[in-house]
Amino acid sequence: MTSGVTVLPRAERRTAALARAVEEGLLGPQAPVVGLLDVDGVLAAVDALNGAFEGPAPVLHTFAAKACGLVPVLRLLADAGMGCEVASPGELEQALAAGFGYDRLVFDSPAKTAGELEFALAHGIAVNLDNFQELARADRLLAGREASGPLGIRVNPQVGAGAIGAMSTATATSKFGVALRDPGAADAVVEAFERRPWLDRLHAHVGSQGCPPPLVAEGLRATYELAERINERVGRAQVTGIDIGGGLPVNFGDEEDRPTYADYAAGLRAAVPGLFDGRYALVTEFGRSLLAKSGTIGTVVEYTKSAGGRRIAITHAGAQVATRTVFMPGSWPLRVGVFDPAGRPKEGPAETVDIAGPCCFAGDLTAAGAELPAVEPGDVVALYDTGAYYFSTHFSYNSLPRPAVYGYRTGSDGRPRFALVRAAQSVREVVEESGLAQADSLVALRRSE
Repeated sequence: MTSGVTVLPRAERRTAALARAVEEGLLGPQAPVVGLLDVDGVLAAVDALNGAFEGPAPVLHTFAAKACGLVPVLRLLADAGMGCEVASPGELEQALAAGFGYDRLVFDSPAKTAGELEFALAHGIAVNLDNFQELARADRLLAGREASGPLGIRVNPQVGAGAIGAMSTATATSKFGVALRDPGAADAVVEAFERRPWLDRLHAHVGSQGCPPPLVAEGLRATYELAERINERVGRAQVTGIDIGGGLPVNFGDEEDRPTYADYAAGLRAAVPGLFDGRYALVTEFGRSLLAKSGTIGTVVEYTKSAGGRRIAITHAGAQVATRTVFMPGSWPLRVGVFDPAGRPKEGPAETVDIAGPCCFAGDLTAAGAELPAVEPGDVVALYDTGAYYFSTHFSYNSLPRPAVYGYRTGSDGRPRFALVRAAQSVREVVEESGLAQADSLVALRRSE
């Protein structure tokens, strides 16, 4: 932490930020939903990640851009020494705009076009090839010359699923990578390296939320053993790097960070000690775990009502910002807090209440059956642990505009200072985005002969 910044507990920093946001009009009747990102929390997570992987093995920690594709957030992480993992041309351009050098990027998309692949190969961006067809495409693009940056193959160790199937990428039928347990697949990977001296990296990612660290370790052990097999076959250290992905689960149940990066790295060291002895350069691709617990969505309660004996609070934050929580509440539950109109934590006897969003369908709930002090119109509801995905992965249902996002730091006086990350989208911008400039095109087509 820099001079002049106090090290208050995260929950106290968050509470102060909500109150200050109300005070400054960043959250209120004219701005009924806002995203708040605790910069000190993000930097602390980066420090913890770096500390956990200290050792003889060189490590490039990259941030998975999909978790928060906002240029100021990416630039903060670049300034903190991170690299960036991108999985689309949009994410690549965001990362470049944020200041990441080509040598700090990893391109992971499972559907790279020839043009995207050519750009990456020409600029020395590390590329993880997803399949043998993509490998053949790289052969044609390179036309006999060596790649200018790290180039490897993504493998699927097929070790099984975690608690959330959609987040598990090492299942028997996952769409990602070369499935190593399929007949002949591992041999084909070894042969691919034998024939191409410029292949120098393996990549595996077992999954993210819901995947326990021992499952991740099992998948990385298989990847490490394959690297050893390749190097033994070719008689030299051709595989010099292993991209171990990310996937540290986030505890959404309370304030505690668990598991920690230290826990994660210790488990890998115990399961795959050779991975850390310095013979392989490592790459990580953490995303959610770096940002989730540093983010809060604040929203104004517009109305309260009862239905069937259940209290309901209608807010302005629903499926448009909390898409996964609304559609898969069992897998993506959020903690919720309630504050008075001045942004002060409310106290009093708990009542059972559903926290509903503004979207026009019945399931638009960010919390069902929450036990909270009495919620009233004008209060503020806070959705905790929303720093990853919730700010940047907007769902445009009902043409609801994207909310503003602010970063904050808490000074030695205990008062937060804000910096705008993304301005709120106006309703006019929503209309323009929906094809306003082409408003007459279909009518003209209808009338044409």
